[in-house]
Amino acid sequence: MKPTPSMMAALRFIRMFLLSGSLCVHTVRGGPIGTSVVNCAAGSELFLGPVNENYEGEVEVLSGIPTDNTVKLEDNIFPGHINFLELVYSPGSTNATVQTKMALDTDIFTKTGGELWYSVVCETGQMANKRKLILNDLNDNAPVFEQKVYSKEISEIQSVDTTVIQVKAVDADITVTHNRLTYSVLAPAPAEFEIRGDGSIILKRPLNYNFAQNYNFTVEARDNGGLFDTANVLLEITDFDNLSPYFSHSLYQATIQENHQGPFQSIQPEAIHAQDGDTGINVAIVYTIRSVSPSKYLSNFNIDANTGVISVVNGLDREEIPSVTVSIKASQQDDSQKTADASVSVSIEDVNDNAPEFNKASYSVELLENSPKDTVIFRATVTDPDEGGFVGTFRIIPDTSPFSISSDGTVTVKTSADLDRETVGSFAFQIEARENNLPNHNVTADVNITLLDENDNRPLFGSHKYEGKVFKNQTLGMYITQVEAADADAGLNGQVKYSIEFGNLEGYFTIDENTGEIKLNKTVPLEENRIRFSLYVTAKDGGRLSQSSSVPVEILAPGDSKPQFLLNTYQGSIEEEKQPGVTIVKVTFLAAVPVTPVTLQVLTDADKFAIDSKGIFTSKIKLDYETQSNYSVRISISDSTSSDEATVAIQVVDINDNSPVFAASSLTHPVPEDTAVGANITAVSATDADDGFNGELRYALQGGEGQFAIDPRTGMVLLAGRLDRETKAEFLLEVVAQDQGRPARSATATLTIQVSDVNDNAPVFSETEYVVEVLETESLGKTLITLAAVDPDQGTNGAVTFSITHQDPPSIPAAFELNSSTGALSLAQVLDYGSVKVYQLMVQAADGGSPSLFGNGSVLVRVKDVNNNPPQFSMECYDISVSENLASGATIETLNVTDKDEGGFSNGYFIFTSDTFNINRQGEVSLKNDVTLDRETKDNYILQVVAVDQPTDGLNATAWLNITVQDYNDNTPQFPPLPDPIPFPEGDYSDKSPKEVLLIQAKDSDLGPNGEVTMSISSSTKLFRFREDGMLLVVGPLDRETKDVYELVIVASDNGTPQRQNITSIQVSVTDENDNAPVFSADTYSKSILVKNAKVGDVLMTLFATDRDMGLNALITYSFSPDSSPLLALNGSTGEVTVASDLSGVTEDTTIQLTAMAKDSGHFPLNSTAKVQVFLKTVSLEEGVAFESSSYNFSIPENEPQGRGVGTVKATSGNPLFTITYVLSTHTDLFSIDDLGALTAKKPLDRETEEWYILEVKAVDSRDPPTSAVTMVRVRVEDVNEAPEFKEETYKTKIFSVAPYKYPVVQVQATDLDIGERGRLEYSLSEHSLSFGVDRSTGQVYVVSAVGLEGQITALLVKATDPEGLHATTRVEVDVQGSVSSDVVVISLNRPTYDVATKVPEMEESLGHSLDWTVNVIGVSSSSGAAFASLRTQNAPKTYVSFIATDVGVVIPAKDVRNKLWSEANKVEVELEKVFGAGVELMVEEESADPNTDQVVVIALGVLFGLSLLGLIAMVTFTIIKFRRMKRFNGDPYKESFDIDRNSEAYKNDDVWVKGPERGGRSSRKMKTSQEAEPEFDRDKRDNDSDNSRSSAL
Repeated sequence: MKPTPSMMAALRFIRMFLLSGSLCVHTVRGGPIGTSVVNCAAGSELFLGPVNENYEGEVEVLSGIPTDNTVKLEDNIFPGHINFLELVYSPGSTNATVQTKMALDTDIFTKTGGELWYSVVCETGQMANKRKLILNDLNDNAPVFEQKVYSKEISEIQSVDTTVIQVKAVDADITVTHNRLTYSVLAPAPAEFEIRGDGSIILKRPLNYNFAQNYNFTVEARDNGGLFDTANVLLEITDFDNLSPYFSHSLYQATIQENHQGPFQSIQPEAIHAQDGDTGINVAIVYTIRSVSPSKYLSNFNIDANTGVISVVNGLDREEIPSVTVSIKASQQDDSQKTADASVSVSIEDVNDNAPEFNKASYSVELLENSPKDTVIFRATVTDPDEGGFVGTFRIIPDTSPFSISSDGTVTVKTSADLDRETVGSFAFQIEARENNLPNHNVTADVNITLLDENDNRPLFGSHKYEGKVFKNQTLGMYITQVEAADADAGLNGQVKYSIEFGNLEGYFTIDENTGEIKLNKTVPLEENRIRFSLYVTAKDGGRLSQSSSVPVEILAPGDSKPQFLLNTYQGSIEEEKQPGVTIVKVTFLAAVPVTPVTLQVLTDADKFAIDSKGIFTSKIKLDYETQSNYSVRISISDSTSSDEATVAIQVVDINDNSPVFAASSLTHPVPEDTAVGANITAVSATDADDGFNGELRYALQGGEGQFAIDPRTGMVLLAGRLDRETKAEFLLEVVAQDQGRPARSATATLTIQVSDVNDNAPVFSETEYVVEVLETESLGKTLITLAAVDPDQGTNGAVTFSITHQDPPSIPAAFELNSSTGALSLAQVLDYGSVKVYQLMVQAADGGSPSLFGNGSVLVRVKDVNNNPPQFSMECYDISVSENLASGATIETLNVTDKDEGGFSNGYFIFTSDTFNINRQGEVSLKNDVTLDRETKDNYILQVVAVDQPTDGLNATAWLNITVQDYNDNTPQFPPLPDPIPFPEGDYSDKSPKEVLLIQAKDSDLGPNGEVTMSISSSTKLFRFREDGMLLVVGPLDRETKDVYELVIVASDNGTPQRQNITSIQVSVTDENDNAPVFSADTYSKSILVKNAKVGDVLMTLFATDRDMGLNALITYSFSPDSSPLLALNGSTGEVTVASDLSGVTEDTTIQLTAMAKDSGHFPLNSTAKVQVFLKTVSLEEGVAFESSSYNFSIPENEPQGRGVGTVKATSGNPLFTITYVLSTHTDLFSIDDLGALTAKKPLDRETEEWYILEVKAVDSRDPPTSAVTMVRVRVEDVNEAPEFKEETYKTKIFSVAPYKYPVVQVQATDLDIGERGRLEYSLSEHSLSFGVDRSTGQVYVVSAVGLEGQITALLVKATDPEGLHATTRVEVDVQGSVSSDVVVISLNRPTYDVATKVPEMEESLGHSLDWTVNVIGVSSSSGAAFASLRTQNAPKTYVSFIATDVGVVIPAKDVRNKLWSEANKVEVELEKVFGAGVELMVEEESADPNTDQVVVIALGVLFGLSLLGLIAMVTFTIIKFRRMKRFNGDPYKESFDIDRNSEAYKNDDVWVKGPERGGRSSRKMKTSQEAEPEFDRDKRDNDSDNSRSSAL
């Protein structure tokens, strides 16, 4: 119970009373405050004082007390006051004293305002002498709080600026000056609260239970004198459910393996957790998946509603989607509207579940036969969708193929010898790419390599000898015999040309170079007709370096011959209508003419054709193509003994003998003038009896002034330009049809185009505006003016009628009339100038066309004034609309006042009264400056306005203003309560067949468009849309199994400006429909049972089907088809197939074939079927142990510790009663196997020691006797990447400064023991060099430009890097030696360029041995042909070799090198034969002695051949020496053949790079040994363009 002020005063009184002691002992310490005379007769009332409180002493001295009366102290109205006083009085005495008993305290006398009231009462008569002692209050009391501790519970949602609690302190001082208190909160003061003057503690900031659950602070009450008291305030904050849940993190990250199913194994930064934002309440949380991005994977995930653990329902494919984002939602269990969102970024780790793929399913490549080993054919690219791409090995199937494939897929030649196109034209094989990682997927591609021909075969004759005969009836050109040679090469390399080399000195015979036919060139004399002619025929192919062979031909004379035609059929043609006797064809034949005469005859159609004795086939009559176009005529040849027949096929050629013919020679066609340009008008066609081009017609058009065109093929006449009948009404055209014969024939037809009228011209007034003046007093019916208009169209299209379409100002009836026929305008109503001063008439002239066309004009009628009218407002009532947000002072309307009198309203004024609006002299009505409008307060004002036309005696008019305040868009649309979620069935909906979901009509309290609400969907979905009435429609297919919840963000927008919107979200929950049939886990279920072991009720198998639907739609029942076996039963709920009856009656093996059905429980149930096979065995199940796979492939990284698992094999016994034991038969020192089939490594394995291990594992079961099975296990030791290593730390080499671009310097080589892609190395220079480069694949260092490096040693750092970035470096030091082009020696060899280029190192060594110097080859180039040839070396290839010789680093001059080549010729040739084989020839190329000319000395050796029948051989030796002068080529010959600037020649070990040299200005010496004595023939005539060189035999 709290003490009241009165209680506290009483306590103080008691305290003072106890301290005061008895009345008798009180001591007076102060003089009397006042004196007075006691009035016992009537009483009295006095004020004493004032005196300060705490006074002690005499208060009043009384006198005049009647002796017969006594006095006493009594209360004056307020009891208790006299407790502070005492009366010192003796009865009978006339005096008395009132004095204090204790110090006086003003604070006790609160009711009297600090005054002490008492009475001195005369006992006789009871008259009271009332006194009021005025006390001055002193600040002698500190404030005192009513409670030392104030406490209260308040909610965290307490409103700001409301009172939380009130404290109160009391100051006992009586006056305001001393008891006025000031409250404050002592530091540290919470900012959330403040205290006011009345002790009320006010909330100034919102509370949050999560930040502070209580507040404890001290308040102080202080009076004006500085006295104070304090109290504690304890506020306990109670939590209110006003916050949504929150996740510990807004983003979580998880990693799963592709195809993984089940809960996430790990999630970062911690497990998913959400809790209620109101920690004091902490309502339970429900987790759901809001969405998945991409959305199609929503069904792949599930979240535990209680724990938030996310699981994968359907595994994901990393190759399809590498990552997804799962948006999750946490909702309060008691309020689903309070939610929190978080995202889970799910990364999908790769699993090797994809086989590699070649970039092509098959490769077709062309390759030159005889291509050398390691020639690159193509590179196959392999991709693998799995992470990291393809990492594996390649191989060729079969490995017997003459090709190999490298680790990067490059297919190269393995054995060149097998590449013979003539033996095998193409190779078909496969390349295989196999992954290194389990399960070692592999893929193959077909390769087809077609060999291209190289000229490596010479022509071969079909016979070693040919014979022919010349008859005594010989004729020039007669056929004698034919030789035939075949060349196995293809194309030009196999194209054979024939020539007679020997035996035809007299030129009796010729040979067809293409067919090999030998014919008589000139008549053989009879005396020579009896000898034998021995010819030598050469067959030569067409290769660039051609090859040839020869064969003898023996021709004997005389002989005999039978007549015969050379062809079975002869072709000929003749134009029709030719005169008889035209030669059609010459028939060729063989006959011994004139020895034996022959007769040629026409056997068929002899009336039309004839043939003479020379085979000339002619016509006998005129032929007509149109009657018969071809003939097949039989002819014969006979010498009375023998005969032959042949056929002559004659084609009669059509000639242009018929002209085109039109169906009609003259046509007339009407065309409306508005016909569109390009439109078809009419077709004018003709015919031609001829055939082909002679009968093919082309049309042309003449005339028409360019307005018409014609299709040249069809004869369709087209409109090419716009028609206007008024300009031209008729066109005369001439259509020409011409055939395509030579000469051409043509015909002409006339086409008349008549343009018909179309109403395309509107009438036109003679004046655009007519002006007329009329007195306002003019009489009615007066004609004011006559209008005129013309129309150039014809007939009714040009007939004009007149009318007035508009009168301004209008009047009813109209003020004027217009005669429709004549155009006369007359006055119809009385005019009034005061009403209308000017009339504007809009007149119209219309023609009679259909549709009618109009011409418009105007008539201005001015009315002359008579002044007699008051002012007039433009309207009696002005309806004015203004917006409620109209700015103060804005003009809302301008009143238009007119006066019919002249001068109008220029001197007028307005009378207007309104608190809201003003009007000025111009009639502008505006909102007052200090006024604003509010439609919701007042939406309409009706005001009167008076217009006075002049200040004095003015006439007036009155108008009303009806001002309507229009709405301003200041309200937002509001949604009605919406269900959450909105259930809706799945289905195949579309925009054409939508379905209504829910009517959502948001309300807006504004008016008009501001209150018109349009619904729309903000979220990106094409499945839903709103209809105009607010009906939410589904317009796309909904599939619950794909997505069961759609969260839509809907927007309600009004049509106001500015537009206001309200946004909310709804959830559409897709309910299930029975749209998925059950699916069995297998198409066929099979089981074998032993009849004697089977019992009724035994479960044989369990059928299982799934249904993607839910609820009853997914509730599956199983059944057998009606023709099921009584031996088996199927549980409709579980799918268990059991034995239904005793099987003892089954005496032989029986197969039961049944059909099982799985049917769901939907309203319209769906079903599917599967086959069930049960094999009833009467003797044995014949089961044995078997591995699940015939072979296994495992891999293990090298250097793994002991006990590392390799893989697991599995075998089954076919019966769970028997167990299996595994036994390892091979490599037991390295591997072991346990009872579960798990293979482990006993020790670390080294791939470089052994990459593959083939293990044999045996499985033995526990049968008696036991059965066993064996499987093969391939274990591959996987490579662990190691850095490459160079074979040498430093490579040192020398080159000459003249070395060309790409000249090989040195080949560095690094090794990498890793396999596959890891072992592939790439070479590069550590620092860029302008002088040298390196081949990235081979490590070949080559010259870029050595110019300026003479005498220097250049150091390079070459780096070899593997694909994973590990690398090694080596140092290359290149000593660049100075040299000039004059030090270069050039030789030529009779070997193919590619053969020389690939044997450069061996050639350098052989030349070095023979010359005793160091030889450096710096160029290999090709020659386009040989300047010298012998019978042995005819058409041999020629290759130029440039080199420099050095001795202990010093360059030997070219002159010394050439001299030594001559002196050591034999030694040089011996050494070169070791490299290139026997028959190699070397020529030394040297400069001419004469700078202007060269002499070429050609020593040719004659060829011996015999012509005699007796075998006499005559030898003729011809020696021809010929001198020929030619202008020498200007310039350095060595630079020309070894042109560094042009990069023309170089060689590389793996690439031949050649260019033909210019050989002018160089001489050649052909080196031979002394044992050689082979003659040479002069072929100067054939080699007119041979080199200006000199050749001499050594």
